[in-house]
Amino acid sequence: MTERGSDAAGADDTGEARAQQERDAERRRRRAMFLRELNEAKELRDRVQPRRARAARARQQMRMRTFRW
Repeated sequence: MTERGSDAAGADDTGEARAQQERDAERRRRRAMFLRELNEAKELRDRVQPRRARAARARQQMRMRTFRW
């Protein structure tokens, strides 16, 4: 009877592990979609507001020039 109990517990563990993997996979899919949409929004903003985008690029370049490794 203890063998059956351990088998059932093992089956539950694999079921939980599979459910966790599915949740993680879904989270990664949602995150990837969010990041794609975020990049699209940034590109659109850069096209719509070129002056602001140019200033932002200049600020980023200045930050990178003054950054010390």
